Amino acid sequence: MKDIPRWFLYGCTAWAVLVFLACDPASKREEQQYSQDDTGVEIGRDVEILYSDSALVRVRVTAPSLYNYVDRLESRQEFPDGIKLEFLTPQLQVRSTLTAKFAIRQQDKGLIIARDSVVLTTVEHEKLETEELIWDEKTEKVRTDKFVKVTKPDEVIYGFGLEANQDFSYWKITVPKGIIKADQLDKALD
Repeated sequence: MKDIPRWFLYGCTAWAVLVFLACDPASKREEQQYSQDDTGVEIGRDVEILYSDSALVRVRVTAPSLYNYVDRLESRQEFPDGIKLEFLTPQLQVRSTLTAKFAIRQQDKGLIIARDSVVLTTVEHEKLETEELIWDEKTEKVRTDKFVKVTKPDEVIYGFGLEANQDFSYWKITVPKGIIKADQLDKALD
C-alpha cells in the first residue's frame, strides 16, 4: 500500500461517505404532491382564437391572457384582462367588434359571457353599450337582459334587454326607451 498516494485514499474515502449519505433515506428530498386544483389551469398570453364554419373564418377572438380551467364538471376559459371579438364577413372584413374588460367562455354550453364595459360597434357606426352581453356560438346571436344604450349616427335608444345577430345586422331592444324618429316607426309598422 506504499505505492498508493495518500490523496487517492482520502479521495476514495470522501467519495464513499458521499455515496453513503446520498443513499440514506433520511436525507431524501420530500416528493412534491400536486392536486387537481394545482394542475387544473393552463395560462396563455397574447391569445388569438379563430372560429370557422365550412372552412371560412367567421370570428377572431384576441385577448392579453387566457386562463383555461380544466375541470371535469365545469371546464371554462376566463379572459381576466379583457377580450376582443371581431365578427367577419366571408371576405374576412370586420363587420362588427365586441370588446369587454372581462369574459368567460363556457365550452360545454357554447357561450361567451362578456362583462364590464361591454361595447359592440359596427361598420355602419352603430354602437351598443352594456354591462353584460352573452354571445351564443351556435346560434350566432348576442343577448342581454341588462340596461343597454344603442347609439346610431342620428339617434340614441335606451332600454332593458336586447337580442341581436352577432354582426348587429338585426337587433331588438326588449323594453325600449328614448326618442325614435316617426318615419322609422312608420316603416316598422308596415
